[in-house]
Amino acid sequence: MPDLPPTSRAFADAVHHYRQLRDLSLDELAYVLSQLGHGLTTEDLRRIEHGERAATVDDLVAIAAALGARPEILLSYNPNDMPVPDTPLATGLPADVEQPELRAWLEGKTTLDHHARMRWAIDPVSRLQIRNKHFEDQLRAAREDLHELGELAGREADAPQVIDLHNRIREGEHDLTQAELGLALAERRLERLRVGASRVE
Repeated sequence: MPDLPPTSRAFADAVHHYRQLRDLSLDELAYVLSQLGHGLTTEDLRRIEHGERAATVDDLVAIAAALGARPEILLSYNPNDMPVPDTPLATGLPADVEQPELRAWLEGKTTLDHHARMRWAIDPVSRLQIRNKHFEDQLRAAREDLHELGELAGREADAPQVIDLHNRIREGEHDLTQAELGLALAERRLERLRVGASRVE
């Protein structure tokens, strides 16, 4: 895909995703749009999805209606498998605005002034700290259960109970690592906002 601005890229990806989710071909989507009085051809839609044609605001509204998706969903689309971006999710916004905050802003549930952004950044840190503690407790319990089996765990490594404990430990370590990474990123984001606030003051 060409090097599109972030919002145009999100919209192009979203149109492709939601069109496939609705099991519509490009021809079928073009037909639905024609019934709505917005004449985009199959080729126009293909070019929008491939980032070869800029979508207008009118295209956005008509395509959202045709796909049965709210415009803010299409504007803030971010594939689940996309790595943490190093560029803004939306054109003109700070690079550290994350998808939930972007969606809330588009829906009118928050603003992007510094005070609102600080409130938005504090909540994930609190939630992730609780999640980390939960994973730590689960992992500790699984290790203690394995330790209590003592020599039996070594002699009967293929016993279902031993295999289950090893699986729980392996999954617990993975979950904890992911949670710690998420917490570190959330804390770093909050710290950047705090530093920004102190500079403003």
